[in-house]
Amino acid sequence: MKQIIHQRTDCRACASPDLELVFALKPTPIGDDYVSRDRLGETQPSYPIDLYMCKQCGLAQIIDVIDSDVLYGSYIYVTQSSFGLNSHFQSYAAHVVERCEVAPGSLVMDLGSNDGTLLQSFKELGMKVLGVEFAAHIAEQATANGIETIGKFFERDLAKQIVASHGHARVVTANNVFANIDDLRSWVDGINTLLAEDGIFIFESYYLADLIDNMVFDFIYHEHLSSFSVKPMQALFASVGLELVAIERVATKGGSLRYFVQRSGGPIANDGSVAKLLAEEESKGVYRRETYDAYAAKIDGLKQQTLQFLKQAKSEGKTIAGFGASITGTTLIYHFELGQYLDYLVDDNLAKQGRYSPGLHLPVLPTSAIYERKPDYVLVLAWRFADTFIQKNQAYLDQGGCFVVPVPALRIVKND
Repeated sequence: MKQIIHQRTDCRACASPDLELVFALKPTPIGDDYVSRDRLGETQPSYPIDLYMCKQCGLAQIIDVIDSDVLYGSYIYVTQSSFGLNSHFQSYAAHVVERCEVAPGSLVMDLGSNDGTLLQSFKELGMKVLGVEFAAHIAEQATANGIETIGKFFERDLAKQIVASHGHARVVTANNVFANIDDLRSWVDGINTLLAEDGIFIFESYYLADLIDNMVFDFIYHEHLSSFSVKPMQALFASVGLELVAIERVATKGGSLRYFVQRSGGPIANDGSVAKLLAEEESKGVYRRETYDAYAAKIDGLKQQTLQFLKQAKSEGKTIAGFGASITGTTLIYHFELGQYLDYLVDDNLAKQGRYSPGLHLPVLPTSAIYERKPDYVLVLAWRFADTFIQKNQAYLDQGGCFVVPVPALRIVKND
């Protein structure tokens, strides 16, 4: 029988066995496994999502790794469903073409290309495009929609096959997926194989320092095996002869970095951004244990405030809906132990409506349900989008409803 989960004993970036637990979280079921009605009798086990740090290179990581076929077999997230990412990728593609001086007709590859939204933007700019997406059903749909996509996991052997069939890539991207990879070494070797001599690897990922500063602890979940920062990334690429040459800050995902990696002497000039962020990481204590002790204490304080409010509301017979049937919502619900206080969830994502939340099996309804069912409170689980959501649903406030936003500070929003 195939093992569902295994625990690493070494760092996935540098192979050091010196790993230290820095932030303990409540175990959760697979965060995006919202089940259909016919699976309601199924028990969804919870697995650890504790965050460890390598004391050798500084990589923050989850060491409990769920088998990829189990984790992604019923994966339903698509880029188009994520608020604001479509326009983000359009501007991103245009920026990459300009900064990297990419000529029309150049091969641009995206690893973890999902539904092909980013590659579509490159295609519209005159590039040849190729995607690699490990969720085979999503890869098939992307190909059907005109973006050639290979439905396999990327690793060094696949990279060799791609070079043989398509040639070397001028640009390789990986956006919000590189952190999902357990075998980072195989990926980095594969990227090294894919790149043309003047090729550039660009990846975006949420940033460990911003995870701390912006309280986005709910970005820790089973798919996010690593929480990247600059120091370990610089060392990882240097180990295969590639250079992390520039970094840009990006507002998405609660605070992200866009990393530019090339061969020594490549087309992008060193602009000092890497050295600047390395210095900031040291001054902020990103690699110090006490930073995470203080962080955990702040998170726990928010948890206790939120629970106190919800317990009081339930004791008064109030109904409480949760907004945001997302993977981050699963981390938040389980770590804050909110399940017993929520009557149902609402979400605008059609793929989630009519399903039930991981483990707790809370029904997911359209957002319109807050007008039909008139809950006393809506707990905004998707708290990073709270202001936009509240603005769009002013009518709910006008009806006497109340929004509760638990992070980064507990706030109650009502008309009076």
